[in-house]
Amino acid sequence: MNVERVYLDYNATAPLRPEAREAMIDALDFVGNPSSIHGEGRAARAAVERARETVARAFGVKASAVTFTSGGTEAANWLLHPRGDAALAVSAVEHPCVLKGHRFPAGSVRGLPVTAEGRLDLGALEEAVAPGAVVAVQAANNETGVLQPLREIAQLVREKGATLVCDAVQAVGRMHLSELEQSDAVFFSAHKFGGPKGVGAAILRGCGEPPPAFVKGGGQERRLRSGTENVAAIAGLAAALEAALRDQEMLIAKCAAFRSKLEQRLQDIAPEAVIFGEGAGRLANTTCFAVPGKRADVMLMALDLEGVAVSSGSACSSGKVERSHVLTAMGAGENLAAGAIRVSTGWATRDEDIERFLAALDKICGRRETRSAA
Repeated sequence: MNVERVYLDYNATAPLRPEAREAMIDALDFVGNPSSIHGEGRAARAAVERARETVARAFGVKASAVTFTSGGTEAANWLLHPRGDAALAVSAVEHPCVLKGHRFPAGSVRGLPVTAEGRLDLGALEEAVAPGAVVAVQAANNETGVLQPLREIAQLVREKGATLVCDAVQAVGRMHLSELEQSDAVFFSAHKFGGPKGVGAAILRGCGEPPPAFVKGGGQERRLRSGTENVAAIAGLAAALEAALRDQEMLIAKCAAFRSKLEQRLQDIAPEAVIFGEGAGRLANTTCFAVPGKRADVMLMALDLEGVAVSSGSACSSGKVERSHVLTAMGAGENLAAGAIRVSTGWATRDEDIERFLAALDKICGRRETRSAA
């Protein structure tokens, strides 16, 4: 008999919400190209613009501030554009799509240290930022869930006459979007909160002139991002966003309860386990831990054989299990960083999923047999 699998890797991709699936199926019936002026084209365009209005309302901006992209990576490539000889400052724990610096020359990208809990060192930020610079900081870390002090960062960046770009990929539906209001630009991906893969958006609040188009062609998206719009995916994004914000308070409370249970039981199963960022503010849905002496790749395979899907950190490294740059920046030793496991929950997680994970972990860590023998 096949046993139902347990999925606890929402920070990589959340399961598609039924609202998003329904919206996408309906949108697939739009025949026209959104750029065509006939009735069929106008119907497709209307669906795109309704979705744009949904995103704009959620972030408190005008619809003209929203540009649809293929996801967070493309948005970062577009937004991280130098103006003159301005430099780029990024925290050492950023997602690879920001750490690469993109169109900034390599010598003008400065990495900023973080504390042992994974929060940006504000003193280093103040020293590094000059007028005209761009600062790129994530709202919440994808591996540890640690929240950055965005309001303090935004105030410092504004006082320095610099621009703040916020990676909100892990934030949407998991924290209040009002925390992002002081960012000059924000980007996110739909698949993190129950929308389809391959679609996201960039939001420009106060950056003046937008960066030049990164994807060039027919001039779609107000000539900022060419290519025929993916109407079905955009409709799915909007439907998932509405559902995520509708359920946000309930989901945060539910995930916080799951995290509390998981981390309490983890200390019983493996008292030597280290929870990364435990003392900092974190997303309610994320636990990143390591058991000394246990390698992440071995544990991931063992958990997978037990029917449980979790991650070793970022899912954006071509499926590789590598030492985490995030944990290294936080001062974790090489062996500990190499053993990191990330558990992330979401809208469809059940209490029995947490129990299944804990039972599998207990078995893998060898405690069950020890207790039985006693």
